[in-house]
Amino acid sequence: MNYNRVPSYIVNKQVSEALFEDLLTFSDYTSLLVKDEVVRAIIIAREDFILCGIDWVNQAFYACDNDSVIVWNYEEGKKIVKGNTVCQITGKARSLLTAERVALNFLQLLSATATITNKYVELVKGYNTKIFDTRKTIPFLRYAQKYAVRVGGGYNQRFGLYDGVLIKENHIANCGGVKNALENAFLTIPNYVPVQIEVENFDQLVEAIENGAKLILLDNMSSSQIKYCVDYAKGKAVLEASGNINLGNIVEYAQTGVDRISVGSLTKNVVAIDLSMKFC
Repeated sequence: MNYNRVPSYIVNKQVSEALFEDLLTFSDYTSLLVKDEVVRAIIIAREDFILCGIDWVNQAFYACDNDSVIVWNYEEGKKIVKGNTVCQITGKARSLLTAERVALNFLQLLSATATITNKYVELVKGYNTKIFDTRKTIPFLRYAQKYAVRVGGGYNQRFGLYDGVLIKENHIANCGGVKNALENAFLTIPNYVPVQIEVENFDQLVEAIENGAKLILLDNMSSSQIKYCVDYAKGKAVLEASGNINLGNIVEYAQTGVDRISVGSLTKNVVAIDLSMKFC
């Protein structure tokens, strides 16, 4: 599967910036200690995980040695078991060492997001609920992290402020209420841009639906409150639950019948996958 892969120009830009951050003056003094001969290296899994980030790894090694040869033992999105070899890289020793940290940084970060997303997705299987991400991403890595969510089986919320509207509490307060906020949105925003409004209680939900809302975010509500909202809104609006939802209670929220659950920790609380590269 291609998972709607990130355009190559974005991957190249992210990798180039990461290499520049590491090299700055285009110098890698440590790698001068080794002979610049062709060697073979492998990347080893130190824990179980879902593979994500092949394009970034490839670009990191190719950028340092265009003649590098990379052979992957698994496809993107596949589960890899601890101790297995993820891929083999053949190239000049100095170039492989220069690219190593950047390649592994992308691989461990994106695989971590794909892996945790997949855990959520597996837990809600059988329920009428999809797992979504948020805009709570690491700066400059949003496209990469949202791609990783897709690889893990999740779905993307809006990518930025440019492709979707989420009317939150500050917008509502400034506009003078839910009704006014929605009226302003429908008058000023192009009809091809999706409009979502955040509500904090049942009364706000009713007001939102009565004023044309079709996509509503239920913010920090209990599962019992969400169930009440779901029963009322059925057939009237798509509901999304968000706030303090984790692996321990995700099933409880999915059982309410809510259409979507968004989890910020998929991309903001990332615990990197343990990987290592070894010459062999």
